[in-house]
Amino acid sequence: MTSSHSPRSFSRNSARHRGFGAVSSWQALPDGLEGESPAARFRIRVLEDGIIRVQASIHDSFESNPYSVVAQAKKTAFTLTQNSTQLVLTTSLLRLEISLESFTLAFFDQAGNLLNQDDSLGIAWLGTEVTAYKQVQAQEKFIGLGEKTGNLDRAGRAFTNWNTDYFAYGVGDDPLYMSIPFYIGIHAQGHYGIFFDNTHKTVFNFGASNNRFVYFSAEDGDMDYYFIHQPSVGEIISSYTRLTGRMQLPPKWALGFQQCRYSYYPDSEVYTLAQTFRDKRMPADVIYLDIHHMEQYKVFTFDGEKFKDPKAMIARLKEKGFKVVVIMDPGIKTETGYLPYEEGLEQDLLVRYPDGKIYEGQVWPGWCAFPDFTKPETRNWWAQKMAFYTEAGVDGFWTDMNEPASWGQFTPNLIEFDYEGEKASHRKARNIYGMQMARSAQEGALLQNPEKRPFVLTRAGFSGIQRYAAAWTGDNVASEEHMLAGIRLVNSLGISGVSFAGYDVGGFAGEASKSLFARWMSIGAFAPFYRAHSMINSNDAEPWAFGEEVEEISRNYMKLRYRLLPTLYSKFYGSSLTGLPISESLAVQFSDEPQIYLSAYQNQYLFCASLLVAPVESTKSITKVYLPKGEWYYLFSDQKHTGPQTIYQDCPLNYLPVYVKGGQLLTCQSEVEHSGQAHDGILRIHLYKGSTPSEFIHYEDEGEGFGYQSGMYLRRKIGYDPVSESLHFGPVEGDYASDYGQIRLYLHGFGCQSVELAGKSIKLSKENYAFLGKLTEFDPLPEMDHPYFEIENLPYLELAHLPESFVIKGLK
Repeated sequence: MTSSHSPRSFSRNSARHRGFGAVSSWQALPDGLEGESPAARFRIRVLEDGIIRVQASIHDSFESNPYSVVAQAKKTAFTLTQNSTQLVLTTSLLRLEISLESFTLAFFDQAGNLLNQDDSLGIAWLGTEVTAYKQVQAQEKFIGLGEKTGNLDRAGRAFTNWNTDYFAYGVGDDPLYMSIPFYIGIHAQGHYGIFFDNTHKTVFNFGASNNRFVYFSAEDGDMDYYFIHQPSVGEIISSYTRLTGRMQLPPKWALGFQQCRYSYYPDSEVYTLAQTFRDKRMPADVIYLDIHHMEQYKVFTFDGEKFKDPKAMIARLKEKGFKVVVIMDPGIKTETGYLPYEEGLEQDLLVRYPDGKIYEGQVWPGWCAFPDFTKPETRNWWAQKMAFYTEAGVDGFWTDMNEPASWGQFTPNLIEFDYEGEKASHRKARNIYGMQMARSAQEGALLQNPEKRPFVLTRAGFSGIQRYAAAWTGDNVASEEHMLAGIRLVNSLGISGVSFAGYDVGGFAGEASKSLFARWMSIGAFAPFYRAHSMINSNDAEPWAFGEEVEEISRNYMKLRYRLLPTLYSKFYGSSLTGLPISESLAVQFSDEPQIYLSAYQNQYLFCASLLVAPVESTKSITKVYLPKGEWYYLFSDQKHTGPQTIYQDCPLNYLPVYVKGGQLLTCQSEVEHSGQAHDGILRIHLYKGSTPSEFIHYEDEGEGFGYQSGMYLRRKIGYDPVSESLHFGPVEGDYASDYGQIRLYLHGFGCQSVELAGKSIKLSKENYAFLGKLTEFDPLPEMDHPYFEIENLPYLELAHLPESFVIKGLK
């Protein structure tokens, strides 16, 4: 429903705090209840057992954001009772107590533990600004909010959601490009999530400048938030992404290494770049064309001098196994005769002032108009225009400058957007503009290539952006601090539903040192989105541009990334179903271990659920690593540690601290130069002995297209049981014939010499195994030696990859 914007009986003094007031009347609804005070109205709805929606407004009707929430409410059993001072709403997971005297809310779990409670100020207004004030529980920590700098624990800081083009931002600066008003509170009594579904500029204050409360506020619109509770942090994330949608399974090539620069031109330079990757045996899948591919920076054009035959160039790149991604900026040059501008004018697709004049801002092409992506007709038009690129063979789309950005960085708030027919100012539409541009790009990719999965990368977005695009963290800086800050940004995006995210490896602004680039390449290999990117007028920043040592270290980690593709692709599939992160902050699984929030350890994360990555500056040769509860194997040597404990780990430039969780398994393949190249047909499974059982879902399909949605996939459960000392392979599901005819099972940490399969004892073979190759000793001096780790006499078993279920026993 849209707001009528007729004020209720508030005092005319809008400069003072105005509370909701006592509930004067209420009534039950099929899915909750609604009521009012003399000053405001409320509605509370039960969406499912663990999700309750709270709405409050000073207007006669409620307004909603049409873009973020896609889940339909489930028919959920609940009870609603009243006593003299309160209403009590109860589901199987939550109990909500509503004060009739002040309309303050308190949320409890079913065991009676207080999860979250309003301060006595409750929901209130200052002019048009609406705020919910919340009490802080003892030792409460706050995580999430998407692309926000600072510590993993947000306590003590305040953050603003206002999508902002911020070149070379500082590691503590705010706001940045993307707004996701969702956070998770963690304390001894339990966990909860709050998603504030308001697209205006919002503020989340977790105790900055006061010791009384935390609050979240919007400069206009309604109070509209979803309270989420589940037994674990991971389940809260899954509930949030059930509300706002989940990533669609991307094409497999998008998981490979991607190379970008502002900009590669002319076409001969692009050819040289592609050939150098192949000559140097450095695996890569994607080359980007930044703004210099365009004629005078105008979208839907190619520069005829720099790129004389784009279609032929792209075809040649495809022969080498490369996909091409082009940048698309929203600014449409206001130039007579430029067809996109002429069409936008004629069809009324551009953002306007209230008096009907076209809004213009300066961007790369000069003075530009801006498509109104909140208008369905504009999204459809943009999708049709994308034929210009797809007919040339372009594979993916990079939506940049879509905050929207313009020189001066101060877009007038009075400009108007369609907002799905509701009409809204820039104040309400800005934060979702980039998301709707990404949506248009995805819809265009599907329209032009309906048989291929789209790949869209975006800089700006809002809650729900994960449905349309991957995200990267914008114009970062080539520094040690930015390298580590980018990891926290990506992990926070994962907490906030954006699984497919990454950073510009090497730093966009400035120039990385040799050691920094090498370390960043190793860390980037364990990010969902793996792209190197650098700025114009800077030194070359390709993996071979920093000397032989850095080239070899980079190659090692790029190769490892491609060997891990079976694990990575399976986890992307899993994330598309659950919404869980691929780069997962330790706060998701180990939220009750206080050490993980310390500055020394807050950058650590789990990659693909089983690899613990401990990022460290390139200037350090030894570092402290916190290992949570469980068993942990140093990936490169199999040295075993038992957590929780802090260890000291050598971290020479060629070995990033990475550990495998005991009881887990990794799936790997042979080395390839790009994701489409044939491997040797052997699925290498690395199983690590542990005391905790685990289940891995192995997934395969053709890697591109939608056949998997109609059964053309292969999925099987692989379960490790330490009690019965066995590994269970479930039956193959789906109609896709596996790409792997053989399985080679490596057993890490086990002492057995043989195993049992189908009632027969099979002796294990052994080999020396290394996850990374040995570096060339370029300098013969002893102090220049590089360490090299090889796991000696690693036992393994080779067997046919049969579709029937089977069990390997005797894993002692």
